[in-house]
Parts: sequence; structure tokens; C-alpha cells
Amino acid sequence: MTDQLLRPTGSVAPDALAHVRDDFPILERTVRDGKPLVYLDSGATSQRPIPVIDAEQEYVTGHNAAVHRGAHQLAEEATDRYEGAREKIARFIGAGRVEEVVFTKNATEAINLIAYGMGNAGYLNGTEPTLTGAGRFRLGPGDEVVVTEMEHHANLVPWQELCRRTGATLRWFGVTDDFRLDLSDLDEIITPRTKVVAFTHQSNVLGTINPVQVLVAAARRVGAITVLDACQSVPHQSVDVAALGVDFAAFSGHKMLGPSGIGVLYGRYELLADLPPFLTGGSMIEQVFMDRSTYAAPPARFEAGVPMTSQAIGLGAAVDYLSDLGMDVVAGHEAEITGYALQELGAMPGVRIIGPADLVDRGSAVSFLVDGIHAHDIGQILDDEGVQVRVGHHCAWPLHRRYKIAATVRASFYLYNTLDEVDALVAAVKSGQRFFGVG
Repeated sequence: MTDQLLRPTGSVAPDALAHVRDDFPILERTVRDGKPLVYLDSGATSQRPIPVIDAEQEYVTGHNAAVHRGAHQLAEEATDRYEGAREKIARFIGAGRVEEVVFTKNATEAINLIAYGMGNAGYLNGTEPTLTGAGRFRLGPGDEVVVTEMEHHANLVPWQELCRRTGATLRWFGVTDDFRLDLSDLDEIITPRTKVVAFTHQSNVLGTINPVQVLVAAARRVGAITVLDACQSVPHQSVDVAALGVDFAAFSGHKMLGPSGIGVLYGRYELLADLPPFLTGGSMIEQVFMDRSTYAAPPARFEAGVPMTSQAIGLGAAVDYLSDLGMDVVAGHEAEITGYALQELGAMPGVRIIGPADLVDRGSAVSFLVDGIHAHDIGQILDDEGVQVRVGHHCAWPLHRRYKIAATVRASFYLYNTLDEVDALVAAVKSGQRFFGVG
């Protein structure tokens, strides 16, 4: 990092971010007997700026109606705003068509949508007129699904269950001692038996950014489908799904300044057009008879029932907010904050960072251990000082087992964090070491 990071206080953020904290009212509050809030848990959920809050309120108070149903004015206004949000998100991630964006409740549901859709392909008899290409998704004994050891549970358990239901085999890439994906056995893991390669873009624990194009190229060589877990990348850097060449990608709104209860599944249209539905019912149909139904084209096929309208509109506003700042600016600011945190925590006696120690192919989640203090105990000390972090296995239990760690402390940064807040984190860790007599 540059020597700018040696400065203990004062932001070096670009002008575009100079007043960004003013848009987040929650950051002004105090916690734990008047301590200033230091929010370092954006990897779990981010805070919402005023424009996002206003967008939801404006919709609910002025335009609320069921989308894609009524013929009255409110229904038209609601539908226009809902589909407008889809268009914004499609542009934001570089989707080739608006119809390639499917709204889900969260990334977990998006990944389950793919896994259950593939599982459902095995039950079709080939006569469904709107699913004539579904056979490409069938799995059975002898087929393999490939994941990595650094997945969080949302991109692991659905594939375990798909393999259990179909008789396919789950395989995975390990991780190296220096916290990178181990691709030394790439051609032994991804083979002609591989049907799906599902992997995280950026580890929610290690911060490691994986080589997407290497994995996509290997999957393409054997005709496998790729699924990118983009929960920790889309909020923090410019992500172009078409340029990356992935077949599917999933991310959540609440990690990128948007509301909870809204997520996105991106899928190449020709694949979505052949994928059987996950949930069935209203709005996802083409025709319904008493003994059978045919299904609508994507994305409606995957959005059964009345959708999460205000949440989608709020996510659209979040995308506007991030786009106005510029994702390169956001990524640059986070790199500065993260580099400073790695420098300061890495220099502390008794503190061990669990993840890459530099900024090469790494994001803004910084997990660490403090010798002699359980992660939950140091988390409580930090909380007492007003510093909000996450402790535990971060829904990545196998990864923690790999490194023989029960739990870690994770500080995860976003565009509204400052160098001063890193100093507050470091001071709180030192306070914990003094309290437990280990520093």
C-alpha cells in the first residue's frame, strides 16, 4: 500500500465519498452507554442511505399495488417501477438482456432456485411444451458438481442436497495454507463428468478474490454450467457478468445498501428459458387447465406470486446510488481502508489475520484471531467499545475446520467507513488484550 496508509487519521477518500456518511443517518447514533457507533459488519448486512429509504417510502405511500395484475393506474405505476428496477440492475451487472435478471428473496433463494430447477429436470418426461430443453439440466449417478472449500453454506448446502436427490457426486477444490484457492488439481477436479461448477467470487471470511475466468474456462472445456456467488463482490467492485462469462450469478440486496428480502439471480437467457421452475403458482404461468399448466418465459417463470415490490424498487435506488459514486471509486476507497486495517492489525502482537495479508486479489473482509481470547469474547469487548463486528464461523464451517479454527472475528468494510474507525477497532482489540491479560 501507499505510504498514505501510515497516517492514523483522516480520510484520503476521493471527493465523491467526502460527504457520503451524511446519507446514512444510522451512523450518527451512539451505542453502549454513549459510545459512537463504529459499524464494521457490512459483510453481513450493509446500512441504507437516505435515497434508498426514500424510494421505498415514496412507493409505499404513493404507488403501492400488485404488479403485473391490475389494469388500474396504481398497478401500472407499480409495475413500471418494479420493471424499472430490473432494468437498472441489468445495466449495473452487464447483463445482455433485462430478462436475464430474476428477483428472489435473497442470494440463498437464488442458488436454491438453480439447484431445485436442475433437480426438477429429472422428473420431466419431455412432453412439457415450454420446457423442451430442460434435459440439459438432468443429473444422475456418475455426474459431478464442483464447489470450493471456501464456500459459505448458501453455496454449499443446496448442492449437497441436489447431489443427494439425484445421486450425483459433490467434489471440491481445497484451499492453500496462504488462504488461496488450490487449483493445482484443476484438471482432476473439473472433468467431463462435471455438470456444475459453483464458486464464490470473493470469500466472505478470507476476503480472497478467486480467478473467475480460469474456472469458467475449465468448466466450458467440459460443457459444465458455472454458478458465481457474487454476494461479496457485486456490492464492492465493478462486476460484469457477461465479461466474466458466467452462466449464473447470485447476490443479495441487503449487502449493497438495499433492503433485506430482495436478491438477484442472473442467468444467461437461453439457460433460464430451459430451466424448470422452482416455485409454482400465480404469475409464473402461461396457461392453466385443471390437469396441467404451461409456464411463462423468464423472468416471470421464476417469480411466482406477488413479488417483493418495494424491496426491488429500493434495490434499484441502491444501484443508482452506487452508480452515481462509481464502483471504481467505491473499490478504491475500500482498498485504502482494508490496506490500513491489514497494516495495523498485522502489526499487533498476538493478532493473526486469517486471509491474505496484502491487497492482491483480496476484498474488504478482514478476519482475525487474538491469541488467548476466544473470538466471541473479543467480540463482546469490541461491542462494549461501540465497534460492531461479526464473530463465529460466518456460515463457512468447513473453511474454519480446514484451518482448525472454531471461530474468527471479522471486520468488513464498506464505502462509509473511515481510517479513524480502523483506529477504533485496533484500540478496542488492545483493550481486550489488556482485559484478558494477554497483551
